[in-house]
Amino acid sequence: MSGVSHAQHLNEIEVQMYWVSSSVTHLVSENNSGDEVQTWLDHQTARDVSSSEHLLDITWFTESMEARQPVPVEERHRLKVAPKQNVNVNTIQMKSYACQRRTPLKHHNSHLTEALEVLSENAAYGENEGRSVAFRRAASVLKALPYRVQTMDELKCLPCLGDHSQRVIKEILEDGTSREVESMRQSEQFQAMKALTGIFGVGVRTADRWFREGLRSPSDLIRTGQQLNREQQAGVLYYDELNKPVTKHEADLIGDIVKEAVSAVLPGAEIQLMGGFRRGKELGHDVDFLITHPEEGKEEELMPKIISWLEERDLLLYQKTTRNSYLEKKDAPGRPPNNMDRFERCFSIFKLQGHAETTGSDGVRPSNQSEASYWRAVRVDLVVSPYSQFAFATLGWTGSKLFERDLRRWAGQEKHMSLSSHALYDSVQRCYVRAQSEEEIFEYLGLEFIPPCERNA
Repeated sequence: MSGVSHAQHLNEIEVQMYWVSSSVTHLVSENNSGDEVQTWLDHQTARDVSSSEHLLDITWFTESMEARQPVPVEERHRLKVAPKQNVNVNTIQMKSYACQRRTPLKHHNSHLTEALEVLSENAAYGENEGRSVAFRRAASVLKALPYRVQTMDELKCLPCLGDHSQRVIKEILEDGTSREVESMRQSEQFQAMKALTGIFGVGVRTADRWFREGLRSPSDLIRTGQQLNREQQAGVLYYDELNKPVTKHEADLIGDIVKEAVSAVLPGAEIQLMGGFRRGKELGHDVDFLITHPEEGKEEELMPKIISWLEERDLLLYQKTTRNSYLEKKDAPGRPPNNMDRFERCFSIFKLQGHAETTGSDGVRPSNQSEASYWRAVRVDLVVSPYSQFAFATLGWTGSKLFERDLRRWAGQEKHMSLSSHALYDSVQRCYVRAQSEEEIFEYLGLEFIPPCERNA
């Protein structure tokens, strides 16, 4: 009986992608109310059961099996779903700063945000940061909406949606796709810039120069004998591995290694997994760890010891360490040349030894390698923070990038404060504000605390 989905014990079953298919006409459930099934379905697919689908009790399915064909749907078969209250878009007060909004990992408008993020990425390749951020902000607003956008009227009064973003959204809503975005995505320049900036150690300017010289991919760099620094050499050598998504399982395995290393050289130190994985992601492009010690000062000179421990065990394919260069001036924090913090930090490529998830793209370990000998390269950042700055470092390294950008913007423009991953400075009172937790920082900034899982702007 094609087109039938059967849901039983909704809190235990896995997401089935075919539920999104237009071929599904009947949704069958056992021992669940209609509201329970609808809630679960909304969570998994971000859509309502359409008028062409029937939400039914298992009795319809068993009667159909007995009849050897689908029986007519009667009222007694239907699961009752309470009518939803219509979302009045005019009552939604969408705040303009991403740090004021709750943005979940799964949202209702990926069909729109993915297109806007392509535009943002392309603008970044052209070194037009303002334009890139504008598209990101537009996408961020759509991610925070509690409904799937279906008409342009639903976007009225929403902040951060410029004319260009609205034109693209309108085209997608009407035609299902944006010709501009698809043309951009398929262009030689976009694909080349994406490939070249995907090399560890290569920024937009270097990639653009190479593109203008006729280079399009890492293999072109090898073919032409391009001069590369040590970081870029590692990026080309491990390109395929570093561009595979890193799973949460792999991040946890690396976390176990880091914890063992840190515990061996400094007992009592604290290690925390940061970045997208802290926000609830199951896949990422690298793994970040924040390290500290409750006794201020004990973290000094920790990084070289960690690196030595890892290198002795042949666990590093590449590493570059920068020392802590942060100085806290009494009159005001010094303005860094960019938004990078100045902690002691190690940019590295880990050699993650053979595990169930370190397999090829087809899910199969290479036939000529045993589990013991197989490994994959993974980008890992290790960051050491003094305990007095740990709350600020935790906030800064959790992300997302746009959330952090708007948090700093809010601090400066709305509160006359300067926020970084090191400190919070009150420009009016002319003093530093100390904090032991993220919650305290949000409170000082006059913001509602937003947990990491809802900072996915």
